[in-house]
Amino acid sequence: MASNNFRDYMLALDTPRIANARGLDPFVYAQPILKTERAIALNAEWQSRYNQPFKGVTADGTVIEDLFALEDQGFDPAPAVAAMEKMLAALSPEHQAGIAHKSDDDKWRGWYNPEIPFNDHGVRLEYMPEAARDAFLELLKACTSEVGFTKVQNLLSANRYLGEIYDLLNIMNEWSFHFLMFGTPSLTAPWGWNIYGHHVAFNCLIVGNQMVISPTFMGVEPNVIDRGNGNCFALFTEEERQGLALMQSLSAEQKQRATIFELMEDPKMGPDRFNFADQRHLGGAFQDNRVIPYEGVRASEFSAEQQAALLKLIETFIEHVPDAAREAQMALISKHLDETYWCWIGGHGDEDPFYFRIQSPVIMLEFDHHSGMWLTNEQPAKFHIHHITRIPNGNDYGRALLRAWEAKQG
Repeated sequence: MASNNFRDYMLALDTPRIANARGLDPFVYAQPILKTERAIALNAEWQSRYNQPFKGVTADGTVIEDLFALEDQGFDPAPAVAAMEKMLAALSPEHQAGIAHKSDDDKWRGWYNPEIPFNDHGVRLEYMPEAARDAFLELLKACTSEVGFTKVQNLLSANRYLGEIYDLLNIMNEWSFHFLMFGTPSLTAPWGWNIYGHHVAFNCLIVGNQMVISPTFMGVEPNVIDRGNGNCFALFTEEERQGLALMQSLSAEQKQRATIFELMEDPKMGPDRFNFADQRHLGGAFQDNRVIPYEGVRASEFSAEQQAALLKLIETFIEHVPDAAREAQMALISKHLDETYWCWIGGHGDEDPFYFRIQSPVIMLEFDHHSGMWLTNEQPAKFHIHHITRIPNGNDYGRALLRAWEAKQG
């Protein structure tokens, strides 16, 4: 039986991949990797999708209109505006110009999740002065729930942990992420920001007292961070636990219909269902316009208890959203509960790695256990997790709200 201890799969510290990367600037480190055949092909595929006009994830290629409306969600934008202005004041004119973009700029869509810099958009946090990074944390706190602020901080810390165990803090640390600002900080007009890099992508649009955080990519390898000094935490354990419990609660017939592939790397999967970068994920980087048909079992078939468990699981995925905005988002998700689908890949025993997707007209969530990228496990393991949220039908990056706001201005 495979080990569940990630340390059994660590690369040797003197392996060329690690030894040759030590001390290099991230962009210098990336140069030979980006020249490999696999990276060239991936980058070309991403650029092709990036060049397509934004439409949004859909179930059949047709965007369902009028799902998202401007409203007062009770979000207070003032602390976010103050933090963003403080961050700008701490930056040089060059860095101010480097992060500034229009509110509808397509650079929103340039996020990625490897540690390799695939683009030079924005300014990386590690190149900013400490005062600007402190202001960024204030901005993050203003735009997340209390639980969410800790969760994102832990993600940044987890990236540093991987850098620590391989002595590669020059490549992976808590600040090795691009930062971009969109629009001008305002109490009423649309503006926002994003960060992205290894295992983190976070897109936040604010329109007055309303906000959208989507897409997000959150990942961790390994998922338990233990520095041996009492500072120990684990990530995505609740999403994993609740997802498995929901699957195990289904009838045998429902489990069969929910399971779209029995194996995590199933020979029945075509190239559109599995690739080395996303593995089983369908809504990863540069998939803004992907057609993702509904699969599995519809939540209208669930018992009241199972529907409640599904809603609790969904809220765990979006617990980073500030409380008032999350309450409004959950109300919309509940409204479309009967149109929500649940599907699964892999086994559903207590020790099995797995993938699941929750998809409705107004939310799409994916959870996946991955094989190793910085660890040597060739099969998916529970210590490497990827976690994606998207808002289908045109409201990723808050685009539907941005269009509604512009229409209201005449």
